[in-house]
Amino acid sequence: MQNKKVVAIVLGIMCLALTAGICIQIRTVNGTNTEVSNNYEENNLRAEVLRYKERYENKYKELEKAEEELEKERENSVQNDSELQSIEEQITQGNKIIGLSEVTGPGVVVTLADSKKDISASLDPSSLLVHDMDVLSVINELKNAGAEAISINEQRIVPTTGIICGGNIIDINGQKVGAPFEIKAIGLPEQLAALERTGGYLELLKSYSIEVSLKKSNNITIPKYTGTINYQYAKSVNE
Repeated sequence: MQNKKVVAIVLGIMCLALTAGICIQIRTVNGTNTEVSNNYEENNLRAEVLRYKERYENKYKELEKAEEELEKERENSVQNDSELQSIEEQITQGNKIIGLSEVTGPGVVVTLADSKKDISASLDPSSLLVHDMDVLSVINELKNAGAEAISINEQRIVPTTGIICGGNIIDINGQKVGAPFEIKAIGLPEQLAALERTGGYLELLKSYSIEVSLKKSNNITIPKYTGTINYQYAKSVNE
């Protein structure tokens, strides 16, 4: 009788151990399957993004080629017509002003980067980061100083450009842009460099330990705006 009790206890312990082992194995398998599934989904999403990016780049190249061919046709069509040449010059000048053509010239390059100080040691960690309002303030100062064309991380600033905070990044022309922010501006370098004046916004940023640099250049290239400018509400007075 005693032996039967011992056997029953041993069998019970073995069953308990076996049950625990099965549970652990099931959890391990489920965890592994979940991780594999997540990795599979991430890889698929990454591959899909790359495919869309490739399609976009191919379409953009096709668009550039079509624009080049159109430009050649326009140039050929106005060669012997002074009136059409005048109209063509107005179109070209207008595209420069609104940002629809690539431009080059002298100017400055302003770079803004987050502070290298230890954020955890600061009473106000956000003061060590470059915000959308910081970028916007520098853009406004460049405009006031006579900048004729401006870009931020190769995104052309046009009349409809929005500079919006998106967490640790900034949304410019619908594109996500992160620090450091390289701001290019074409204009009279000496005049644009006045941003470094005492009491200016760059000096304020430096007081918060934001990384700031301003360099003059005689050869700055600013890309054209690649989006679509569509005025829905502003109409010509004569329309």
